[in-house]
Amino acid sequence: MGSLKNSEEVDSVENPELVLPWGLRFASTVILFLHSSMRGENTDGRREVQLGPQTIQTHGVRLARNHLHDWVVLILLAAVVIALHFAPPFSRFVGKDMVTYVSYPVKQSTVPAWGVPIISIVCPVIIFLSIYIARRNVYDLHHATLGVLYSVLITAVVTTVVKNAVGRPRPDFFWRCFPDGKQLYDQVTGGVICHGEKSFLKDGRKSFPSGHTSWSFAGLGFLSLYLSGKIRVFDRQGHVAKLCIMILPLLIASLVGISRIDDYRHHWEDVFAGGLLGFIMAMLCYLHFFPPPYHHQGWGPYAYFHMLEELQVANSHNTESQQSACGHHVELSREHYSRTSRNDLESGRV
Repeated sequence: MGSLKNSEEVDSVENPELVLPWGLRFASTVILFLHSSMRGENTDGRREVQLGPQTIQTHGVRLARNHLHDWVVLILLAAVVIALHFAPPFSRFVGKDMVTYVSYPVKQSTVPAWGVPIISIVCPVIIFLSIYIARRNVYDLHHATLGVLYSVLITAVVTTVVKNAVGRPRPDFFWRCFPDGKQLYDQVTGGVICHGEKSFLKDGRKSFPSGHTSWSFAGLGFLSLYLSGKIRVFDRQGHVAKLCIMILPLLIASLVGISRIDDYRHHWEDVFAGGLLGFIMAMLCYLHFFPPPYHHQGWGPYAYFHMLEELQVANSHNTESQQSACGHHVELSREHYSRTSRNDLESGRV
């Protein structure tokens, strides 16, 4: 009865003759892909070799010791990001004839600054934790979390350094410089003489590249690559639902970038450069910890497969030792039997 019930459940998803709304059919297909990937199966039903759960309790201490220096470097990167945030940007010349291009009104940010770490770090980590709960693979959880943190923090360092070095005015720089609308220019150079709030004006010279966009693409780009490996987007089976799941994080990151243009906080070049920078860092950090998504082992981190290789080598050594010990025991038994037979012959008992 159990097998009959399972076959009916499979038919309810795969039989095109069943009358189901297309939305339910799409959702059921996505759930099937995610469920099969979390169980360690291919979409054609072939199960990957699993050696039992690797949990935080059983393997966490070993991982922490092996990657202690990585976490120390990560903390140092976070400190560098904070320090660079207070560094003054380059005071680029802004003349009277250039004000037209930076006179857009000041608006509230659609995506506030505190929301960027939530989008780029917290949301991916929540998904990593969900997959860990389903698969109990601490190697995957550890390296995915470490990878996304490195992706975002390295991107943040590069972005902030470039921001401060370039010093490009934001599209709303005019109203940061002249909050009351009263313009004042140097009589010799024609450059602006600002009298706005210093901190607000300082931030107005950090347009290129977009930090919101680079952070979003660094975190969500990493998540997109991670999901594409987990659900095997590039398995040549032609399942478009998998592609949609992969594209969704990139779409969210793109909307964050578009909001920066709509809020007049960045020029389109800033957003494009930020997105490109973030996604490049995401790819580099992802490939540092995971095989490419199209690889047949793309569903797990390198460290997991290294652990399996070490375990296989240890098992082969144990098997060889057992076989050697067994062979030695057999030889001893033969020698004992031969000696006993010889003694019996000599004593005339046989």
